[in-house]
Amino acid sequence: MALPRPASTWTGGMDMPSRLFERGGDDYQLYERDDEFVLTVELPGFDPEELTVSWDDGTLNVAGEHEDEFRGTRRTYHRRFRFPKTIQDGEIEAEYENGVLTVRLPIAFEAAATGTEIEIES
Repeated sequence: MALPRPASTWTGGMDMPSRLFERGGDDYQLYERDDEFVLTVELPGFDPEELTVSWDDGTLNVAGEHEDEFRGTRRTYHRRFRFPKTIQDGEIEAEYENGVLTVRLPIAFEAAATGTEIEIES
């Protein structure tokens, strides 16, 4: 039986399940480190051109399609990851090396600090 993983820093003080980003299998890990989220996805056998990573309004989409003509097989992969904090859209980076896709999503701290001040009436 696997032991539950500890809550990440952003859920640590909240009454939320520590497995909000629980693995859907053994193919990915998602964690928060310093000022970014880091997602690693194991996709052995895919070429970088067969993978697509896109960002849309707080959701990261990872998709891939690989056809092995020699074996006559086709593999597809698709997962969506929703993020609870504002991400710096233009700073997201993805790298694919040795069958592992790594996506770094920097957190936009200034987004949490700014906003509209609401006047308090007395």
